[in-house]
Amino acid sequence: MNTLAALLPALPPVLGWAVHARWLHGRLTTARRDPLTGLWTRDAFTRRARRLLRDPRAVVILADVDHFKQVNDVHGHAAGDALPATIAARLAHGTAPGGVAGRLGGDEFAAVVIDRDNTVADRLYTLTRVLARPLATAPDIHTTVSLGWVRAVDHPGEGLSTLLRRADQAMYAAKRSGRSGSRRARIGRLLGAVAGRRPGRRGAA
Repeated sequence: MNTLAALLPALPPVLGWAVHARWLHGRLTTARRDPLTGLWTRDAFTRRARRLLRDPRAVVILADVDHFKQVNDVHGHAAGDALPATIAARLAHGTAPGGVAGRLGGDEFAAVVIDRDNTVADRLYTLTRVLARPLATAPDIHTTVSLGWVRAVDHPGEGLSTLLRRADQAMYAAKRSGRSGSRRARIGRLLGAVAGRRPGRRGAA
């Protein structure tokens, strides 16, 4: 009883520090989140993505909203904010569970997923179609999302920045291949330095 009595005066400072630590953790987590989309910022995404790349089944993805400037110019900045926020929510859902998604800046997004059952090509083909759906709040806005991806196992020893560059090359190959159909999903996969199409599907790698 005497020991308990001696500890009681120390409880308020300890509890105060615990509350402060919890508050500080929340503030730090918020600082690592993009304020518009809620995705991880570039630095926070990089740290988490590098951990996932320890798994040889990791796949690096880069996504970019096509003609984003035109959306801003024609529909205004409110639509220009709503579009990446919606794309981000769909990307986060499409790369869960176990993946990580981040906003690199503007209308460019990145993700890393683990392809546990060798179905990533089908998943990403479906994801591009989901990403390009009209906004619920602005159904008159139609755009496409170009997506490039690369398997880490195809490029052993390469780090995140190099794999993102490869995914970027695949993404721009997908943009070029999709210009004849502006509302078609665009997706590219890079093998070495060649962007290829996935057998059996038009417009897919």
